[in-house]
Amino acid sequence: MIVKTRIFELADGNYKNLSELAGTMGISVSQIYRVREGKRRINQKFIVGATKAFPNHKLDELFYLAPDSESEQPVTEQAGKEGSS
Repeated sequence: MIVKTRIFELADGNYKNLSELAGTMGISVSQIYRVREGKRRINQKFIVGATKAFPNHKLDELFYLAPDSESEQPVTEQAGKEGSS
């Protein structure tokens, strides 16, 4: 499972652009873009920044869990790989 975010939808109307959002979150604009494009995973600093940028929202309104397509395999396949080590 990986952590995904809804902050980009919430930012519309609350922040002029992603640069302003990044500044409020205390992270770099490049990190915002990489997370939005799926090139970087969400880390602790991003989560803390999101809570600063959206103080009236709960964590489950800002973030959710989604399957990680690379690691999500049927249980039988995982068990077979673990047993063959």
